Amino acid sequence: MTRPQRNTWQREAVRAALAEARGFVGAQRLHEVLREQGSTIGLATVYRSLAALAEAGEADSLQSPEGENLFRSCATHGHHHHLICRGCGETRELEASVVEEWAARVGAEHGFAEIDHVVDLFGLCARCRRTAGS
Repeated sequence: MTRPQRNTWQREAVRAALAEARGFVGAQRLHEVLREQGSTIGLATVYRSLAALAEAGEADSLQSPEGENLFRSCATHGHHHHLICRGCGETRELEASVVEEWAARVGAEHGFAEIDHVVDLFGLCARCRRTAGS
């Protein structure tokens, strides 16, 4: 059972900065932004706040292809997937019933139930493709 998290000025600052960020952002980058805005918040506090926001369902989290944990203010509640531009970080939230059906079917074929999964698709958005082609 998860304990309710108390709201602190630090968590509010992280929540606000995350809401202003474009796409997914790492804790170190978010910390830099907050420090540039004059905040005295520590990096460890940013990491803890992001983890708490993700656990509470207020932020999406994923691991980049490079292995960094990234976060984004969550616009959709409930299970969903992401389409993420490798160039600029633009993100689209996707509901993909075909993925849900496939995961349940594969689990059942192997005798598994209560299947959880994470599907994030990485590519280049139209704007980044145009820029690369220039």
